[in-house]
Amino acid sequence: MKIGLGLPIDDPALLLSWARRADAGPFSTLGLLDRLVFHNPEPLVTLAALAGATSRIRVQTEVLIAPVHNTALLAKQTATLDRMSGGRFTLGIGVGGREDDCLAAGIDLRRRGRRLDEQMALLRRTWAGEPYGEGVGPIGPAPATPGGPEVLFGGFAPAAIERVGRFGDGFLGAALPPKHLTGLFRDVEKVWEKYDRPGRPRLLAQISVALGPQGTLDRARRNLLDYYEFSGRADYMADGLLTAPQDIRAAVAALTDIGADEVVLYCWAPDPDQIDRLAEVLF
Repeated sequence: MKIGLGLPIDDPALLLSWARRADAGPFSTLGLLDRLVFHNPEPLVTLAALAGATSRIRVQTEVLIAPVHNTALLAKQTATLDRMSGGRFTLGIGVGGREDDCLAAGIDLRRRGRRLDEQMALLRRTWAGEPYGEGVGPIGPAPATPGGPEVLFGGFAPAAIERVGRFGDGFLGAALPPKHLTGLFRDVEKVWEKYDRPGRPRLLAQISVALGPQGTLDRARRNLLDYYEFSGRADYMADGLLTAPQDIRAAVAALTDIGADEVVLYCWAPDPDQIDRLAEVLF
């Protein structure tokens, strides 16, 4: 079982320290979320810096809200990040759901799903070295990973599951207990077979955690409430924060049992000592 870390977002200056400490330990991945109208660091810029500060650990968006990004620039940025990290980049991708993000980016909230479908066709074509479009040549550099970086789709709607079969390499299931996530995992596997894809999709789960003194736990809960305020489910999400070692171990075991290939522990407080605490609990 691979165990990744989701990076805290309230103090970007600490993230290089997080990355170096995680790279020296047993963790597999560093994940970073994406929002436009919020105080989080821009994920592709940040992950490029973290990739340069590490040598082993993968870097991953969880998830990049692709519709608010310019598609040609996104193709170039992601190929560059994959190339410069030596193929250690995973593009977790989704449609998002905040109206203010779409307003700031100048896109139609109601068309974001169709826009993502159009973007994925262009991204795959560009990563393969083909011309971007009519009258437009190829956009380089070529990614280190043939055909482009690994793509994991996040989301809960049937359209998100369908995209895994059409465009993706796997699925990222965020903030759901195993009894609910198992149904999505099985739906992803059915879609994979429907599109006659070889092998099997990679299945990734995410849980929210905090380990440490009461101040660390309180800050993590405040950050969760702040981040999910727009959703109307902030209290529910904060109540799902796991703060006891036995609960974290049990959750990882349960997610493994339903078929997760990797579990990302999303850390909502900036205390980097959580890295060592989590390593001690799980390894």
